[in-house]
Amino acid sequence: MRIAIVDDDPIVCQSLQTILTATGAADVLWTANDGDAAVAAYFRDPSSRPDVLLIDIQMPGRDGLDAAREILTRDPGARILFLTTFADREYIAQAVGLGAKGYLIKQDVASVRPALEAVMAGQVVLGAEVLGKLTVSVTTSVPGDMPDSARGSETHDGVSGPEEECLNEREREIAALVAEGLDNREIAARLFFSEGTVRNRISAILDKLGMTNRTQLAIWWIRSH
Repeated sequence: MRIAIVDDDPIVCQSLQTILTATGAADVLWTANDGDAAVAAYFRDPSSRPDVLLIDIQMPGRDGLDAAREILTRDPGARILFLTTFADREYIAQAVGLGAKGYLIKQDVASVRPALEAVMAGQVVLGAEVLGKLTVSVTTSVPGDMPDSARGSETHDGVSGPEEECLNEREREIAALVAEGLDNREIAARLFFSEGTVRNRISAILDKLGMTNRTQLAIWWIRSH
């Protein structure tokens, strides 16, 4: 896997590069410290385009969201994974709306490698905290005030698009709880099921919707409601 790292702190770039290289998780093609440098490096040469671009949100000058927007406009197939300290609802909604493949919080550095691998496998990666923030962001906005990034029913790698009518009432209830960021144990307690039953129900829901993981299910549910 070939990646690039964009962060305004050179120490963060170097630390991530050292960890990912030393563990054999990825080859780091280049690093950058602001959005303009990231866009320039990404399009400098086809050989410099990473499989996954790991990028921060807030940076001096051009921020990560604006840089990601230009990169995805010019290269819709780009895989962009945000890594930031900001669990801000609007940032998360914008990142998802842009078509980012994931949003991680820096405190959970151990999740970077599995997140990169999941993105390479075609999945969208959002932690429970991030999903919870996104759910609040969408459900507390009235239609006229909802940000463009949280609207619509665009299809991104199967995340959005399936018809809700194929789910029964109990399955819709489970999907809603998944979107709130609850794990199987918490859903089981809420609905008075066993964890095994919840696991089987979620697998059935994913099969009906043609999805591969609960993150896709959560994002689809949030966008649909």
